[in-house]
Amino acid sequence: MVDEEAWRQARRHEHLGTWGINIAEGERLIEVFAALAAHAVAVDTSASAAELDLLPLSAVADAATGKCDFELLAGLPDTFADGRDELAVKVFRLYTYRGGQYSRRLFQLSTELRGALIVLAERSRMPSPRCGQVFFWAAAAGLSSDHGDLTS
Repeated sequence: MVDEEAWRQARRHEHLGTWGINIAEGERLIEVFAALAAHAVAVDTSASAAELDLLPLSAVADAATGKCDFELLAGLPDTFADGRDELAVKVFRLYTYRGGQYSRRLFQLSTELRGALIVLAERSRMPSPRCGQVFFWAAAAGLSSDHGDLTS
């Protein structure tokens, strides 16, 4: 996530703790959730992996809460080049299939992600920011520029 204000990260970490989610695991699941939501939007719009940067941030935010967990998993490859991505998707799948409190956690993470994406969109000087701008902002903030390979 791209947090310009320290209190946003502290609040998110507080939420994760309240929900019984380890902070590192929660942050990673939110990243994966964002990638899965972007992947779902790309599939819905027939966008290629090269066009991921052009997806509207608002569409990804809507997909984060508007799609069922299994819809976010549709069309994913069986294996990933990055072992960390593969493990994170497996954890997401496990949460999806276990149901109960795990489904509730995914819902809580989806609302946290949607809120963060809306804040990023509102902060933008552009009327309809795209995913590419978020990747640029993350790189400018010194975060990893790797946004996964979930769309291949």
